[in-house]
Amino acid sequence: MSALLNNQENFLGEVNLKEVHISEMDSIKLMPDLIIASQIKQAKLQAQLQQRRTIEVLEELTGYDQESFLIALSRTLHFSAVSMKELNDLTADFETVSFSAAQKKECLAFNSTKNDLIIAFADPFNESLQEWVIENIKRPFTWRLAHPKDIAAFLARFEETMRAMDDLHDSSNNIATEADETVVNLSLKSINEDTNPIVKLINSTLYDALKVGASDIHLECSSTGLSVKYRIDGVMASVGGMQGSDSADQAISRVKVMAQLDIAERRIPQDGRFKVVIQGREVDFRVSIMPSVFGEDAVLRVLDRKALSEEAQGLSLQALGFDAKIISQFRRLAKEPYGMVLVTGPTGSGKTTSLYAAISEVNTGHDKIITIEDPVEYQLPGVLQIPVNEKKGLTFARGLRSILRHDPDKIMVGEIRDSETAQIAVQAALTGHLVFTTVHANSVLDVIGRFMHMGVDPYNFVAAMNGIMAQRLIRTICPHCAEDYQPDDQLLLDSAITPEQSNHMHFKFAKGCGHCRGTGYRGRKAVAELLILNDELREMIVAREPIRKLKEAAKRSGMHTIREAALEAAGNGLTTLQEINRVTFIA
Repeated sequence: MSALLNNQENFLGEVNLKEVHISEMDSIKLMPDLIIASQIKQAKLQAQLQQRRTIEVLEELTGYDQESFLIALSRTLHFSAVSMKELNDLTADFETVSFSAAQKKECLAFNSTKNDLIIAFADPFNESLQEWVIENIKRPFTWRLAHPKDIAAFLARFEETMRAMDDLHDSSNNIATEADETVVNLSLKSINEDTNPIVKLINSTLYDALKVGASDIHLECSSTGLSVKYRIDGVMASVGGMQGSDSADQAISRVKVMAQLDIAERRIPQDGRFKVVIQGREVDFRVSIMPSVFGEDAVLRVLDRKALSEEAQGLSLQALGFDAKIISQFRRLAKEPYGMVLVTGPTGSGKTTSLYAAISEVNTGHDKIITIEDPVEYQLPGVLQIPVNEKKGLTFARGLRSILRHDPDKIMVGEIRDSETAQIAVQAALTGHLVFTTVHANSVLDVIGRFMHMGVDPYNFVAAMNGIMAQRLIRTICPHCAEDYQPDDQLLLDSAITPEQSNHMHFKFAKGCGHCRGTGYRGRKAVAELLILNDELREMIVAREPIRKLKEAAKRSGMHTIREAALEAAGNGLTTLQEINRVTFIA
């Protein structure tokens, strides 16, 4: 008998009726008799012979109608029953048990009004169900028994609602969708029912990536097949794959077809994009295909604009985790009447998010704010946002020129990539506009060299630039499994921390739990260094002084480095030394 039945006190005929729970639907009719042990044994034998499920045969043997059978089975096995009416009054939690898993396992997750988790299941004779639930659900829950047909009807109703949302969304976007951009309609039912293993793999990968909040999907070909990895909170995690080099090639070809790329070309890199419509919302994927010794690798960047827009509501610098001094200084820069505010850092370090937080805070409705981005990641009310479209000739430089004729007060340029865009952005800052922008560099002082390399005159640069912030994102310790911790001497040495310094720090470490998927980390926070240009620094930049002298002058002006900010976070128990050593440069 299944381990799912372990909560019974006296199973199969020796039931203690004092402990029997009677649900609301029991009270509206006389309770049927208990199902005796011999009926269950007979049902199991017949089910084995007929290659059917025990629960189906048992219902036929008892002769009960659907509702009576559920009541009798729940009383016999000591489970609370849940009727179709009760199911309809609850809201399914498809984040805890996905739609496809609910169909396969015949179980549903619900959150009660008290936020308690309920698992409604249909087949108590399913030997593997309890093991699967315990392995995949890491929080306390209560079992409730439902009729298989009720769960099937609930899922069918949900799927119909979801398809209606998809159809409505598609019809409302037919005009707005460009003819040259691929839109893939992805439903959870199609994932479960698709017979093509390659299409099923790709679609399942896309859905699961959205579920866990991955920022990138990596499809990597090897000599043995295809491996699938997600980047979650900035760290790569392997999630599965497919054996066979032919299957790997077909999977990459499927992605190329979705992104409208040349499937016959396998020798040069290719870039594309496609959209997925899932549960009534559009999600963009940017695709990069790169040739390798084993074929081709693909990286898909997830751009879930609706989720980002929801995050942007109430977005602030405080919410991003910056320390109080950085917040105060950056807010002051964002409120200046003109000049340039620049954020730098590697890809995925949260540069755009920081700029949006600053814009959200200063967006009072009294200024004309225009952004040009590739792509538009957040959707902010009261802000004119322009997406770059290089296929149509709308580049950053061309769009920025047009923006200046649109009477803006504040401008955001998603990224300065070339000399032309840099020159126009600096001129905009010099002519009375406040320009927010980003550039790829490792530190605030590296930005100076980047602009000089792009041919920007040093005098114009220092006249336009108000401040530069470099930032990184570090994972924070899971609060549910964090413990006090004292690093060993070797780790302190590798982290460039003296024993005397460590005496004033409060370190923590997390071993991993269900809340953090066993990683020990949950969420991320930003750490940054902020350089506010003063007269001394401006004179040194114009004179092209060495970086060493600029760094000394910046420290004299009160600038703290990213490493110092990260060490402070680790010393306060917000993250670990291992994490800050991974993200920041050890000086």
